Amino acid sequence: MPTFDMDPYDGDENNYMPQEDDWDRDMLLDPAWEKQQRKTFTAWCNSHLRKAGTQIENIEEDFRDGLKLMLLLEVISGERLAKPERGKMRVHKISNVNKALHYITSKGVKLVSIGAEEIVDGNAKMTLGMIWTIILRFAIQDISVEGTRIWKDGLGFCALIHRHRPELIDYGKLRKDDPMTNLNTAFDVAEKYLDIPKMLDAEDIVGTARPDEKAIMTYVSSFYHAFSGAQKAETAANRICKVLAVNQENEQLMEDYEKLASDLLEWIRRTIPWLENRAPENTMQAMQQKLEDFRDYRRQHKPPKVQEKCQLEINFNTLQTKLRLSNRPAFMPSEGKMVSDVSNAWGGLEGAEKGYEEWLLNEIRRLERLDHLAEKFRQKAAIHETWTEGKEVMLQARDFETASLSEIKALLKKHEAFESDLAAHQDRVEQIAAIAQELNELDYYDSPSVNARCQNICDQWDALGALTQKRSEALQRTEKLLETIDQLYLEFAKRAAPFNNWMEGAMEDLQDTFIVHTIEEIQGLSTAHEQFKATLPDADKERGAILGIHNEIAKIVATYHVNMAGTNPYTTINPQDINAKWDKVRQLVPQRDQALIEEHARQQNNERLRRQFANQANVIGPWIQTKMEEIGRISIEMHGTLEDQLTHLRQYEKNIVNYKPKIDQLEETHQLIQEHIRVGWEQLLTTIARTINEIENQILTRDAKGISQDQMNEFRASFNHFDRTVSGSGPTMVPGEAEFSRIMSIVDPNRVGVVTFQAFIDFMSRETADTDTADQVMASFKVLAGDKNYILADELRRELPPDQAEYCIARMAPYAGPDAIPGALDYMSFSTALYGESDL
Repeated sequence: MPTFDMDPYDGDENNYMPQEDDWDRDMLLDPAWEKQQRKTFTAWCNSHLRKAGTQIENIEEDFRDGLKLMLLLEVISGERLAKPERGKMRVHKISNVNKALHYITSKGVKLVSIGAEEIVDGNAKMTLGMIWTIILRFAIQDISVEGTRIWKDGLGFCALIHRHRPELIDYGKLRKDDPMTNLNTAFDVAEKYLDIPKMLDAEDIVGTARPDEKAIMTYVSSFYHAFSGAQKAETAANRICKVLAVNQENEQLMEDYEKLASDLLEWIRRTIPWLENRAPENTMQAMQQKLEDFRDYRRQHKPPKVQEKCQLEINFNTLQTKLRLSNRPAFMPSEGKMVSDVSNAWGGLEGAEKGYEEWLLNEIRRLERLDHLAEKFRQKAAIHETWTEGKEVMLQARDFETASLSEIKALLKKHEAFESDLAAHQDRVEQIAAIAQELNELDYYDSPSVNARCQNICDQWDALGALTQKRSEALQRTEKLLETIDQLYLEFAKRAAPFNNWMEGAMEDLQDTFIVHTIEEIQGLSTAHEQFKATLPDADKERGAILGIHNEIAKIVATYHVNMAGTNPYTTINPQDINAKWDKVRQLVPQRDQALIEEHARQQNNERLRRQFANQANVIGPWIQTKMEEIGRISIEMHGTLEDQLTHLRQYEKNIVNYKPKIDQLEETHQLIQEHIRVGWEQLLTTIARTINEIENQILTRDAKGISQDQMNEFRASFNHFDRTVSGSGPTMVPGEAEFSRIMSIVDPNRVGVVTFQAFIDFMSRETADTDTADQVMASFKVLAGDKNYILADELRRELPPDQAEYCIARMAPYAGPDAIPGALDYMSFSTALYGESDL
């Protein structure tokens, strides 16, 4: 509080006798002093009456009815006086003045020789004395002002302004020998910038040998009250700025959380439909591209989102810690954007991802099976179509009508051989139909063409059956006329046809492609192939027997000079065909041997890769588990300061990230069975990030609460004592421990039975915390508003920094009280909203 050395009274607030005695000793004021007092007291009264929307012109005339006198006392005291009389008679005026004088005496002021009649009669001396008494009691009390000498040259007024508002006056340019300029400068600046009315003119002070002390004291007291209010406003503004800065920072963190949560949820929302898309592709190349796109998503697109999810949890915990430290309510994210909502959405993403991967692999296996079946269908269909080529024409021929008996018998035997051949092909036709049916069941993309080709084969087969039956009946009718038949040709045809069919089947099997995934499967194929090779000697004997029949025919023809019209009439198979096909079979056997050997080597290499993956996984898995346990111990044990622990954890995090190439190497070894290693790796990254965030929040709490490192160590020791599980997750309830139950009722209000170390620190430091409250902020705004129930935008801009002033103006609701004026703002509801007691 500013002090100025001049004691206008004897120190007893109830004793104003020295001043009042002055009036009794000198019934007539010095004319110069009276002029100064009139001017000063009138300006002082108007500086207060203008708050009530009125003023006075003549100090002894305007107070005669007592109305404005009572109003003046109400304004400067802030209290309500008794209801005034509104009559115009002298008795009414005396009554009003007496009420005012009675209120003055009720404040411990002794009025000597001042009566209501003198005031009503317009006694200037008494009126000025009464006003001086009011000024002493309500404006100058507790202020010590030095005598009038230091104010006469104007430097005292200028120094007083420069002391509190140095930007208003350049004190170094003032001259002691120019009091008029000094006084006018001080009075003009005070009126323009400090809202202090001009109570004296420079001539009143310079032109008087001894200026009136009462006028000087009254004027100086106005400076005191102006600067006292400015100091209160500055203190209030600083408090508001502090609170607003915290609130703006928290709002920014809330906005950042909302945006990060929205972006992450939007990415999940866009990604899940892609993972749930089960539209199959027709080709293996297209499905392989889908699998490659999925692996790119795993390697490139998902890892940044895993980090964003981790950062979201860290931001949420940090924000809640800052809100708790500043006595703000906990942050409640928008609906659907809670950490749990993001975790649930992430779980849905993981589920869709797993299902999509399984579908891709099944689809690839299905397409592999389809390609194999389609190729098999084409091979069998081509062989069958080649065999049936010309068969219908042959069966429809009328050659038997002009043939000799021997020729008829030959035709009949030939037809019998064809029937045997036809029966042998029945199995192939059934296989073709079965493969086509399986292709339809597996949704083969080219099923229409397969079905059309299969239908053509079946229709042709039915037609061949009908034609065969018809020709057989015709030949049997002619058989009675033709009895000669060449038994050897018939025997050759009967044995050559099955053997030829066996060789064609053998060639087909030897050229058939195979798809295996294990050593056992390739060993099964090798065993079957060895069994086939074991039958070759018997087959060679059969070939020799068939060729022997042909040789016997040639011998008989040569011996008996039989007139043979061309080739064997019973079959189109000849020894050259048999030998060519037999040579082809013998050529395909070693090729099949080589293919099986190469596939066996490939499966052995695959088995070696599987064992290599298992060995690497057995190393990386325990490594991840060991790091998880070490991180848990770091968060519990006390080794060094929190900064040391944080540095230690960051080094752990760096070592873990440097281990990532081994994870990538493991994934390259085997893409399909490393899921549990990847999940463990992501959990390890999340755990180290969460532990670092806990240490950072402890540092934030320590700095905000002013906790020393020794206190933090004591808190940790106490916490570890209660943490019987040594898990770091906090103490658990033990029935019967009364003191522990009392503490848990404070730090665990939800009664879940577990408390974190952060909550434990809050409990231990809560009693010494120095935090702002809504009432303190409200009181600060009231100081800036000049004790009004509302505040104006100009007042906020004058007292606060520009950005924080505009922040308040944008969020304060209009004031709706009975004393509201245009532009009034409600700072009370705004203050409660800052601390969550209402909505901004």
